[in-house]
Amino acid sequence: MGERRPGWVYDAGSEPDPRFTLANERTFLAWVRTSLGVLAGAVALESLAVPEQDGLRLVLVVALLLLGGLTALLAWLRWARVERAMRTRTPLPAFHLGLVMTSALVVLSVLLAVALAL
Repeated sequence: MGERRPGWVYDAGSEPDPRFTLANERTFLAWVRTSLGVLAGAVALESLAVPEQDGLRLVLVVALLLLGGLTALLAWLRWARVERAMRTRTPLPAFHLGLVMTSALVVLSVLLAVALAL
């Protein structure tokens, strides 16, 4: 069997119960699906030319693209930090990803609502 990566995760501690590792992977994949949904929303806004104002649409599309990429990156970091915590038998890290997503989506939805109302 080959070397497992990333080393800073797998070289620490001992192997946790596989059920917990698999649950952590499923959570990671759920966040990746969320990221893909946000990216698809950006593509939809651009493809449908919604809202009609080019400048505001560009801001919304770019913001959604960045949020989708950031979500995928933060999901991977969360997966790694949780896996390492399970391996080292330390407390799980705080859950910041949900706050980032919620805050960003609230701001973007308010911007989109204002744009559609104009």
